Amino acid sequence: MTDTATREARAKINLFLRVLGRETGGYHSIETLFCRIELADTLIARRSDAPGITLEVSGADTGPEEENLAVRAARAVLETSRRSFGVHLILQKRIPVGAGLGGGSADAAAALSAVNELAGSPLPRAELLHLGARLGADVPFCLSDAPLAVAWGHGERMLALPPLPAAPILLLTPPVPIRTTEAYQWVDAARGSAGTRGALLLDPTTLGGWSDVARMAGNDFESAVFGRVSQIREGFEALARTGPLLCRMSGSGSTLVAVYRSDSDRDAARGMLGRKHGAVTASRTV
Repeated sequence: MTDTATREARAKINLFLRVLGRETGGYHSIETLFCRIELADTLIARRSDAPGITLEVSGADTGPEEENLAVRAARAVLETSRRSFGVHLILQKRIPVGAGLGGGSADAAAALSAVNELAGSPLPRAELLHLGARLGADVPFCLSDAPLAVAWGHGERMLALPPLPAAPILLLTPPVPIRTTEAYQWVDAARGSAGTRGALLLDPTTLGGWSDVARMAGNDFESAVFGRVSQIREGFEALARTGPLLCRMSGSGSTLVAVYRSDSDRDAARGMLGRKHGAVTASRTV
């Protein structure tokens, strides 16, 4: 049994995202293509003599400690495994907060894995995935080892796919965070009484290359968010003008993602964008 466990919590992007409908319990079912990228937070979990779970964060303001997904994940592991030791979490943030890149979910997945290791790994992987699904739709993918996966439902049903060729990307994050619950409300308002949408029947062989993915790419949040937040719409238009293979908003926003053919194309695009539309981060898909 170890006293310290360290995890890299990698961000995700959504290469397409369809909101299928609002369920009676208020949750929405989705269909999405998750892709892991190199940008990552670092989470260190240490056994502590003090009871409970404490959190130390650097790099960003993640809000109240009791609402932090990593804290909730650590607590879920201790309660489920019936372990009573204290845990101190040290979180170094690099993934923008409230940006549609799954930063909180990645941190939660890292905490599930790390605290389970501190406890002697009593919970099997299937149980950790179940706990993750209860925390958020992105957590099971972040907990998995898959670089690429199609997900349905609340994100808990996944089909891992062979990875796409690693590609250079730009992440453009306008200075306007989007609350996921509000974004869903905007989608519901736009649809009115149109009802639910059916999932697509996907053939994994049609997702073998970036050109294939680009033909399918779309995000149901885009029209709702772009219509209400001009800064994000303008950022998307500027990013699309840089000549990427694919340009999309990730999750419910606000980060915009562009995939490029080469590092030189990406670097040229970064120079074109400057800082007018928000923070620009260079990364790669995994």
